[in-house]
Amino acid sequence: MVSFIQSNYDGFGSGLVVPETGISLHNRGNNFSLDPNHANCLQPGKRPYHTIIPGFLTKDSLPVGPFGVMGAFMQPQGHVQVVMNTLDYHMNPQASLDAPCWQWINGKTIEIEHSFPEHIAQELVRRGHDIKWSMDTSSFGRGQIIWRTADGMLAGGTEPRADGHIAMW
Repeated sequence: MVSFIQSNYDGFGSGLVVPETGISLHNRGNNFSLDPNHANCLQPGKRPYHTIIPGFLTKDSLPVGPFGVMGAFMQPQGHVQVVMNTLDYHMNPQASLDAPCWQWINGKTIEIEHSFPEHIAQELVRRGHDIKWSMDTSSFGRGQIIWRTADGMLAGGTEPRADGHIAMW
């Protein structure tokens, strides 16, 4: 089992293509800094923050399967939501990806999809959060999941917010 995310990052990446291959090079270092006072400064021994994080779930030291949510700063938040939907709410891979998403923007601002449960959004407002409803689902990431069930079957899900597919054999 392999978890793999192909990413050029922003747009078509760096704009550079390896001659005679058609492979475009990424610009994943876009958010890194050489300023020693910057939180994401490149320094020896430091792991700078980036968002190329394919995920893999295990249980009792055995593989359950690969998953990934792409989408820049939504990526780590999307991973949390996929794992939460799987473990806490016992959703299958497709239901986990179909579930309404949320994303922290800054401070107490949270952006939520139009299908997000209104009663939960109202409770968040009562607790002091600034809720922004979004009709545009493109900022909520794109994911795929393949889990191996307890009986050895493979179950997959693919993101309804974008094109994509899962592959298993």
